[in-house]
Amino acid sequence: MSARWCGAGEKSTRVPSSLVTDPLAPLLELPGIVDAAERARDALGAVHRHKANRRGWPATAAEAAVRAARSSSVLEGGTMDFPRAGEDGDPILAGCLRVGSALDGDALQNMLPVWKRAPLQALARLHLLAAADLVDDDTLLGRPRDGVGNRLDLLAQLVTGGTSAPAPVVAAIVHGELLTLKPFGTADGVVARAASRLVAASSGLDPHNLGVPEVSWMRRSQAYRDGADGFASGSATGVGSWIIYCCGALEAGAAEATSIAEAAGSASQ
Repeated sequence: MSARWCGAGEKSTRVPSSLVTDPLAPLLELPGIVDAAERARDALGAVHRHKANRRGWPATAAEAAVRAARSSSVLEGGTMDFPRAGEDGDPILAGCLRVGSALDGDALQNMLPVWKRAPLQALARLHLLAAADLVDDDTLLGRPRDGVGNRLDLLAQLVTGGTSAPAPVVAAIVHGELLTLKPFGTADGVVARAASRLVAASSGLDPHNLGVPEVSWMRRSQAYRDGADGFASGSATGVGSWIIYCCGALEAGAAEATSIAEAAGSASQ
């Protein structure tokens, strides 16, 4: 990991490990990265201080989880519409909702220690939830495909203390790396976005998962895909642009969270 930027593909910009011990340190020198991360942190901090979230955050977090799941479903090719009575539901949406439930409330508190200690185990759990209705062979659930083990190990090292980069930057790198790597072959985007949420929650950036960046990613889906392609290219421009784009989505997700809090506050009056 120290000899390359995590998330960069075969054309990665190389940084000698003797000069850089933190693999994400070079990214912080790119224009706009630090400022974008600070704006994301400030926006999410303000949401957690909102009066409706001082005691009522469980309700707003639950609503955020549903909005995130529906948006993630659309990005994965599914629907955001709940099935009518008697209809079979969309398996992609069902998986996204299961993942959303696992990252909300008490379930999130159970998931966070696993993520901090054994992130690959947490990723396997997320895939099982996301893809349970999408694969015919249950033995494939939570099992990374051949050839990606080393990259996943490097990613695990990164999120268990391998970098001191700001949390929004780490979240963007984890997100982009999993989109690029496609470690499971099904529902990889769902897992990638959920892993980004785990970084935000475990780092204290968004401890209750109140933000909903998925809405921004869904609304700007082409920019999302173009940004992911740029990240996968491994160029400084592509990786840097992806990080700034993801930080912007965190800001937008904070605005979405504010709207949830405002609605909750109005309903309680």
